[in-house]
Amino acid sequence: MTPECPRPLRVDAIPPTGLTIDVVAGPAECAAIAARLGVPAVHALSGHFELHPEPGGAIHARGRFTARLDRTCVVSLEDFATTQRESFAVRFVPAGQESEDVDPESDDEIPYAGGSIDLGEALVEQVALDLDPYPRKPGARLPAGDTAAASPFAALAALRATPPEGEAEEE
Repeated sequence: MTPECPRPLRVDAIPPTGLTIDVVAGPAECAAIAARLGVPAVHALSGHFELHPEPGGAIHARGRFTARLDRTCVVSLEDFATTQRESFAVRFVPAGQESEDVDPESDDEIPYAGGSIDLGEALVEQVALDLDPYPRKPGARLPAGDTAAASPFAALAALRATPPEGEAEEE
């Protein structure tokens, strides 16, 4: 698979004091990212990375991104524009050196091989993780209706309240 926004960086190019890099996706990259994410459009995507080498070849990265994109509302099925802004932290680790840590609070690890990390791929992954699985256009409302009648529990309650044929209600 070819990344939609490739930004390879040699690990040995990161000085011991750290490195700050910005990634900005171009128009063709935004179109490819939209297709990958399954959204109608990505109008702009930019990310900021602060990289710090760790012993053993790992790279700790703190960053933030801004993505302007279109989503499809789950209520109205209309496309609407939205902006996502999020901060994140990840660790790039040499392939095969991933930790067994299952703590959900620890930073995600991204394995790399060949002495290079891909900041563009990491950026797209962070946007994907931040996508709302049920996007709702501001102001979109479910149609008014009798929600109690639609509930399967309401149907069960009605059956329970109705005595079986041939049986009289006890007084």
